[in-house]
Amino acid sequence: ERVEVVKGPSSLLYGSGAMGGSVNLITHKVKQDGVYGRARAMMGSFTTEKFDMAAGVRKGKLAVNAAAQLDRSNGNRERSEFWLANQLMQLEYTPSEHWNTGASVDMTQTRANNPGTLQSPLESMWTRLIRGTASIFVKNNYDRVSGGMQAYINWGGNKVDDGHAPDAAPRDYIFCSTDYNMGFTLYETVNPWQGNDLSAGLDFQHWGGHTWNEMKADGSKQEGVRKCENEIAGYVMMQQSLMGRLLSINGGVRLQHGSAYGNIWVPQAGLIVRPMADSEFKFSSGKGFRSPNIRELYMYAPANPDLKPEHALNYEAAYRQGLLGGRLSLGVAFYLIDGKDMIQTMRVDGRPRNMNTGEFLNKGFELEGAWMIDRQWSAAANYAYLHTDNSILYAPKNKLGAQLNFNPGPLSFTLEDMSIWGLQNGNPDGSTADYTLLNLRASYTYRQGSVPVKLLVKLDNITNKHYEVIYGCPMPGATIIGGLEVKF
Repeated sequence: ERVEVVKGPSSLLYGSGAMGGSVNLITHKVKQDGVYGRARAMMGSFTTEKFDMAAGVRKGKLAVNAAAQLDRSNGNRERSEFWLANQLMQLEYTPSEHWNTGASVDMTQTRANNPGTLQSPLESMWTRLIRGTASIFVKNNYDRVSGGMQAYINWGGNKVDDGHAPDAAPRDYIFCSTDYNMGFTLYETVNPWQGNDLSAGLDFQHWGGHTWNEMKADGSKQEGVRKCENEIAGYVMMQQSLMGRLLSINGGVRLQHGSAYGNIWVPQAGLIVRPMADSEFKFSSGKGFRSPNIRELYMYAPANPDLKPEHALNYEAAYRQGLLGGRLSLGVAFYLIDGKDMIQTMRVDGRPRNMNTGEFLNKGFELEGAWMIDRQWSAAANYAYLHTDNSILYAPKNKLGAQLNFNPGPLSFTLEDMSIWGLQNGNPDGSTADYTLLNLRASYTYRQGSVPVKLLVKLDNITNKHYEVIYGCPMPGATIIGGLEVKF
């Protein structure tokens, strides 16, 4: 239904992994009685095919959603084929205007081949994965109190053949693993007085995994690692509006305890000033962290069970201004990120070992603007500059994005530009990658009775630019994919 993006550390609410931000994917819900549906089919370059469908029904207090997806492609290089299937089922029951409950199950199956890099090609390298997610929730929503509870489990099973160089013998085993992450979260927000939101929450996670090698000759097993860890956390956060909407302040703290690393305090604070109805100044500071995962702690040769979590302190100041009655929006943001205890693989006594090292200081700024020219034309652009005191792979020094939209009635056209300068892609000589990509999106919607049918076409990399985001792995040149979508 929509995507919510929060920039900056979100570890106060979401814990480990939300060091740079968080993305919340909110699935579609049927809000009125009746049946809805959508089906889409697209085909294009490299024998790429994409099919997906979704359907939902609501009757009174009960709503059910289901969706399925299939993507497959031969890939832009020999031995780079992939196949992915996904299925989703959701159930929601609303017994009253103040309470609702539901459950969901999401399954994904993936098969992918990897040809290696141009400099170090591989044969017979493939991956087979199956992943699942299931959850149940209960939510309440009153005038001054709202919150809920969610219990979940994520699990996966993987089989990987690491392949071999063209002049080497194939491996005699297949690497296998299973993993899981289960837990629950409780949260509640109260409004004790006007303009105040006081939130508190409790999170618990139990995660782990198991690895083994399966011999190709007879299917026998060679046991690897079987480990698990626990993490528990509590947090409190308050937001207060003062002088109407002129000033808003917020602050909070999280205490997280991990069985592998002990206690971590996560503070966060910020303020928003709105001197005029169409302007906003924002300052925020917060801490993000990432716990070492089971692979870094216990699996493969570099494993180190004594690893500590990665930390990053983020400071950001931003200003946004609306003009022309809201048709023009401009923004600028400055940020500073101070990180430490980054996990890197180093040589210790001649052997690889995961170690906490690699402090860094990142700073930069972002510019963005959006202009609603008229009812048919609109434009948007953003630019980001990043300065790092250490070289960071895949983080460009300069990034420019621009978009021009034209919507004359049932037609829709979007021209996109993405320009990258100063991207460290792992080239051994230390050189950086620079490239500009132009993409075009177009659609036409017509109605067959009461059913809208949309014709879609996407042209990526129109200028056929040759570039490598990861050194030795060339990206596709110009590609095209098209199809149709039907809704009811």
